[in-house]
Amino acid sequence: MAERILMNVPLVEMDGDEMTRIIWKDIKDILLEPYIELKTEYYDLGLEKRDETDDKITVDAALATKKYGVAVKCATITPNAQRMTEYKLKHMWKSPNGTIRAILDGTVFRKPIIVSNIKPFVRTWEKPITIARHAYGDVYKGVEIKTSGKGRGELIYTSESGDVTKEIIHEFNGNGILQAMHNTDSSIESFARSCFGYALDVKEDLWFSTKDTISKKYDHRFKDIFEEIFDAEYASRFKEAGIEYFYTLIDDAVARVIRSEGGFIWACKNYDGDVMSDMVATAFGSLAMMTSVLVSPEGFFEYEAAHGTVTRHYYQHLEGKETSTNPVATLFAWTGALRKRGEMDSLTDLVDFCDRLDKATLDTIEDGIMTKDLAILAEGDKKVVTTKAFLVAIKERLEKAL
Repeated sequence: MAERILMNVPLVEMDGDEMTRIIWKDIKDILLEPYIELKTEYYDLGLEKRDETDDKITVDAALATKKYGVAVKCATITPNAQRMTEYKLKHMWKSPNGTIRAILDGTVFRKPIIVSNIKPFVRTWEKPITIARHAYGDVYKGVEIKTSGKGRGELIYTSESGDVTKEIIHEFNGNGILQAMHNTDSSIESFARSCFGYALDVKEDLWFSTKDTISKKYDHRFKDIFEEIFDAEYASRFKEAGIEYFYTLIDDAVARVIRSEGGFIWACKNYDGDVMSDMVATAFGSLAMMTSVLVSPEGFFEYEAAHGTVTRHYYQHLEGKETSTNPVATLFAWTGALRKRGEMDSLTDLVDFCDRLDKATLDTIEDGIMTKDLAILAEGDKKVVTTKAFLVAIKERLEKAL
């Protein structure tokens, strides 16, 4: 075997929960450590460790990402009441992803992984569609009230100097509900710069959509900020790269996306991106075949799978049963982070290895060897294998390519 590839600078490694934690170790043991002298700063973001450290470890991992520039993250549990009991937690800790996104001020880019024997449900799609999701505000930071009986709902803003701005939301004649949400110019500016920077990085057109004709202040503010930043900072760079920035209303964008061949980035507000990323993933085949990278305007990158911890398979694993759990998105999180580390550190051997490993993975699926979830979707001959057998099959093809 050739000498292992050396890394100059560590990347931040964030371990996770349940079945993805098992797969995480298998990927390292079978496909990474035999070929790379992995240099990582390790943080265990498993639920027990987050509880033990009062979630300080999540903050530390995010700060380490700012220090080293690149991170790879395993899927983690965001606890609910049932998880509180199951794991005997001190507190119902917040989503680690939300904490990390807030500290890095990042935008989430989700892109489907395409193989020739799994056809998109939308027949016109030939290239991946990347969803860029703003990761702050909207309903995720919303405040809600249940109203009782007659009354008036009002939106009130009191400035630091004491000036009051007031809008009547609704005069209620009976029970109802109210919701208020917010965003900030600084967060929208970071979102815009992350999107423009990522488009230049991958050299793909960027689409952005809101409903500014209806939301004449909230959504229109997004539109205006994007336009101002593009004109002032990115227009000439986009022209030089031969790519386009395109704005349209979200309903028009949906129609255009469905008729398109793909191959572009679609930037969406937080809620829109949450919905559209699942729609795009499912229409291309599977959420288990979708990469996710958090990109900050300062140039920090955090790679992860778009899916969760695969709890059902984990319970089967605890019973001693072999599972056929799809590891592709988790593997591509690793290769994405290692490739970015290689690009930033001018390690061409590391970049080349990641490209070969990605290809070996896709070749394995296209050769008909796959996990159970993909076999349901794939055309042609197929052989369903366990997760470990799938990783070993990838290794066999990788060895031939090295």
